[in-house]
Amino acid sequence: MNQNFSSLKPLEGANRSLRSRLDLKGELALATAPTVLILTVLALVEVLSRQHLLFASLASSAFLIYLDPQHGTNTARTLVLSQMMAATIGLIMCSIFGSGYISGGIAMSITIVLMIVLDVVHPPAVSTSLSFALRAGNESNLVLFGLAVGITASLVGLERFALWILAKHNQH
Repeated sequence: MNQNFSSLKPLEGANRSLRSRLDLKGELALATAPTVLILTVLALVEVLSRQHLLFASLASSAFLIYLDPQHGTNTARTLVLSQMMAATIGLIMCSIFGSGYISGGIAMSITIVLMIVLDVVHPPAVSTSLSFALRAGNESNLVLFGLAVGITASLVGLERFALWILAKHNQH
């Protein structure tokens, strides 16, 4: 097991001072991509499924990525592994115990422990495990959720690129 817990620290070599140089206009520009991305995911969900709450935690993921794209909690690896693990655990607990607080509590507990042990700590995933345990629907929702997680993971690179562009623009 990795004792460094990289998902709980800023990325090695991250220049976090870039963020401190942004003004309100820069912050709003940086917040635009996560907002548009989550609205796109919600539109996709609307077309393919009626299980809207299964995707609510991705809005929190997008906001965390906006807030600090250079933190280990917000890497694509951490996001994808924790969210998909949480959804799967929630779905399994719902199938074993039925939809309810027992399956939700067990799913959340297992998710938290595994995120720490596997060093993929991403707090919104706890909500994902609960959402899938309380109303998992069916396995096709897991596939759709995986697609939405993949789209959200692309936000990591997009936000880092946007920070770089905004920092370059503020230098001039």
